[in-house]
Amino acid sequence: MPVQRVRRVIRKIDPWTVLKVSLVFNAVMALVTVLGLVVFWSVFVNAGIPDRINELALTIGIENGITFDGAVYFRIAVLLAIVGTILMTGLFTLGAVVYNLISDLVGGVEFVVLEETTGAVPAARRVKLPVTVAPKEEAGGRGVRPLPKVAPLGAPGSPGDGEATRVPEAPPGGRAGRAVTDEANRQTGT
Repeated sequence: MPVQRVRRVIRKIDPWTVLKVSLVFNAVMALVTVLGLVVFWSVFVNAGIPDRINELALTIGIENGITFDGAVYFRIAVLLAIVGTILMTGLFTLGAVVYNLISDLVGGVEFVVLEETTGAVPAARRVKLPVTVAPKEEAGGRGVRPLPKVAPLGAPGSPGDGEATRVPEAPPGGRAGRAVTDEANRQTGT
């Protein structure tokens, strides 16, 4: 399968979309965290670890020992999960807004992606080249006359683009460079 390299630039990120996606993502992560803590706490209690910690505290000399109240810890975990969801959603949305401001200055982030194509890879852009045509041979001529000299291509869209342009021969007397430059300036308008 043919593969071609394509440049992609991320210039804007919609803050509203980031808000919706990050809210759902952070809510799911908070729910997973709270449920994970509930499972961990139930395993922790069923193993008898809180009672052993309390016995150790009494042995060390802590008078009342340490009491573990699961309902209080569960409320704290839910409260932290809600606050974390709101804060992280706000930070992600703020990050999208800041990215948009920065990308206005620098143009965004550029990626090079390899795309697989099912058909043939498109050919490169064709360039229009100047065509030089030999003058018609006269009836009494003895051979092929040399082709005229062609000036280099100008900027795209300039007058005479793609047409044959005759460059004048140097005049006798040694001022060849100046004459050619004057004629070229007259032709291009510069």
